Amino acid sequence: MANNYRDRLRSSRDTPTTADSCCDNPCIESREGDNVCLNCGMIIGRNLVGNERRAYTVEEVNKRRRTEPRWREFGPRTMLPNSKIDSKGRLIGAKGKTLFSRLSKIQNSLISSIERNFWEAKPKLKMLTSKMNIPEYIKETAWKIYSVVAKKKLTMGRSIDGFIAASLYAAIRVHEFPRLLEEVCDASMTPRRTVHRSLGMVVKEVLPELNLKYKPITAEQLVFRFGNDLGLPMEVQKKAINMLVQASKNGLLRTGKDPKGLAASVIYMAAKASNCRKTQAEVSEVAKVTEVTLRSRSKQIKGKLV
Repeated sequence: MANNYRDRLRSSRDTPTTADSCCDNPCIESREGDNVCLNCGMIIGRNLVGNERRAYTVEEVNKRRRTEPRWREFGPRTMLPNSKIDSKGRLIGAKGKTLFSRLSKIQNSLISSIERNFWEAKPKLKMLTSKMNIPEYIKETAWKIYSVVAKKKLTMGRSIDGFIAASLYAAIRVHEFPRLLEEVCDASMTPRRTVHRSLGMVVKEVLPELNLKYKPITAEQLVFRFGNDLGLPMEVQKKAINMLVQASKNGLLRTGKDPKGLAASVIYMAAKASNCRKTQAEVSEVAKVTEVTLRSRSKQIKGKLV
């Protein structure tokens, strides 16, 4: 078997691939990556630039990424560093240091405060959206909200990270995307109190100016989100939705109750009634609620289903 493979490999190497073997009057041109003789039609060889593969998930995109953005979207394209050595490793004289320090001061004075703010905020928002796998249209809405925040100078004396997280969560609620405030806080590594305070200012002062409506998250949206995270079939998720709708019709009071607890309780009850059983710890961990809340909400919903 090995000898046959060696013979075939040698024969493939020995086959002529030059223009001498095609015809008497070769006319070679490159067409769509192939070197083709226009007189006889023989393909001489291929010009392979690269073996590109499509990426479908965030992990594949990060793994196969080979280049990075060359320029930042805001701020100066070239920064003058305060170094004592030039690009060739030679020491800069006193006149050169004075010149470069003056040029750097002039350059910094030409940048407005909003540009400096955007220069710092744009990469953070891009990193946060890619970390949470947020769609592009929500990212654009979040940047529109943050640009109004910066123009109103609401970030003066406050955290830029908090306003970036608050703008992203406000855009998530505007488009009714199933993401939780805890997830945004964990991804941005910002305290919940800071994000909540910034979110109140965004909802009160920025969203009315942009004619955007802040829509609270509902338990029905979270049922499908938690069901997919737990790997439950669609029949169980629909059964959980029907249980929640029936309990609401029978007089279940949902005001003042966290929708995460309601969604987690109906998912637990629907999974318990089917063959796809899940423990209270698994459901509470995915929904980010305590097991006590899960049990109390389950009792309330059971009382309304009778």
